[in-house]
Amino acid sequence: MFVEIFLSVLFFTLLGVAYVKGYDVVRRQSPDHLVHFYLIMATIRMLLVATVVGLYVSFTENREDAIRFAAMFIIMYAITMVVTLKLRH
Repeated sequence: MFVEIFLSVLFFTLLGVAYVKGYDVVRRQSPDHLVHFYLIMATIRMLLVATVVGLYVSFTENREDAIRFAAMFIIMYAITMVVTLKLRH
């Protein structure tokens, strides 16, 4: 389970860095499109999270581990959304 946690933290860190860097670029280039950027990034994050959870659930043998992983990943997703909103708004 340690590997899953480490990879999950790494995944969300990379998504957060991509959001912050992209936000800075969009704010410099075209501040009017910040809302569109946020919505696009939120959609990308949601799809990536759903894909990762779906793949993990489909490839794991243990149902309890799959449920724990899905719950952990969704909680981390919610925390990431709150943190990125607080950082840049």
